[in-house]
Amino acid sequence: MKRNTIYTLLVIGTTSLFISCSSKESPKLEALLKKKSELRKELATIQEQINVIEAGKAISTIPLVTLGKLEQKEFVHKISVQGNVETDHDAVINAELGGLVSNINVKEGDRVTKGQLLVTIDAAMMNASIKEIQTQLDYANYLLEKQQELKTRGIGSEFDLKAASNQVNSLKSKLHTLELQRSKANIVAPFAGVVDQIFAKQGQMASPQSQVLRIVNTTDITISADLSEKHMKNIKVGTMVKVSFPNFRDTVISVKISSVAKYIDPTNRTFRVTATINNNKILVPNMLAELEITDIQEEKAYVIPSVSILKDYNNNDYIFAAFKTKENGYRLKKVFVEEQEKFNGVSMIELKDKLTVGSNVVVKGVKGITESDIVRIN
Repeated sequence: MKRNTIYTLLVIGTTSLFISCSSKESPKLEALLKKKSELRKELATIQEQINVIEAGKAISTIPLVTLGKLEQKEFVHKISVQGNVETDHDAVINAELGGLVSNINVKEGDRVTKGQLLVTIDAAMMNASIKEIQTQLDYANYLLEKQQELKTRGIGSEFDLKAASNQVNSLKSKLHTLELQRSKANIVAPFAGVVDQIFAKQGQMASPQSQVLRIVNTTDITISADLSEKHMKNIKVGTMVKVSFPNFRDTVISVKISSVAKYIDPTNRTFRVTATINNNKILVPNMLAELEITDIQEEKAYVIPSVSILKDYNNNDYIFAAFKTKENGYRLKKVFVEEQEKFNGVSMIELKDKLTVGSNVVVKGVKGITESDIVRIN
């Protein structure tokens, strides 16, 4: 009985102690459980962020490109080159006879006609020499007449007659030479034009070949330029040229090439072309000109952006054509072409493989991609 009582008391005590301990630890457990729940929510959020990042990485591994179109339209190729304004009627007139400049009959800016007297050089010494020779010639003619009379009478000799005749002919030749030299004292205009500059001054001595004045006629002028020999096959007489002038920015004219040289300069491998402008009013010789020559004009040509053309190890030209896939990406196909000409970022090509007009071609991001890649567009 006593033993059972002790056991009963032990059980009651133990239960009371457990209940007492459980009552004390309950708030702490609740706090731990709450913290566990919060950590689970945070872990779920972190996992969502990881999933987004990993999905982004998967997309970023697909090459990003920009597409253009294969078109068939007019292709125009132009050459820009610097030229020069020239004229055949631009002459510096030199003195042919030395002497004092006695008279200048024109002033700078005067318009003159062909053959008009411009400058006179004093020819007093020449006139004196002519007069002296003329006197000698008169006497020689007199002697010739007398020798002819003696010969007619049978008195004079053949030798004396021949000597008198030779003297006359010699003096005539000298007189002609002096008169020709005297004519050089009058400087006349070789062609119609404008007196651009006068170098001589009245009262100065002019020596032979010294500059007297310059005459220019700019009514008909020529624009010339030197082109690389690689353009020779496309440049012909009649090819259109647009000409502008840096010093006359509002002046732009269109002319046709009037001559194409048949000679290549071995020094710089260029050939000369010229275009003639008639009835010119403002341009002057040696003025700088800028020529834009249309050397190629194809009405229907296959054209693509020049940046889309690549070269393989065999130096063959090719492009990547892009075709849409079901997964919103694009698969690639290598298409071989031949670049014929390019201008302003556009190339005229010849297709070596079949490709339809309007097909997408890769124009940016072409380096590093292959036919096995699936790409996405920018």
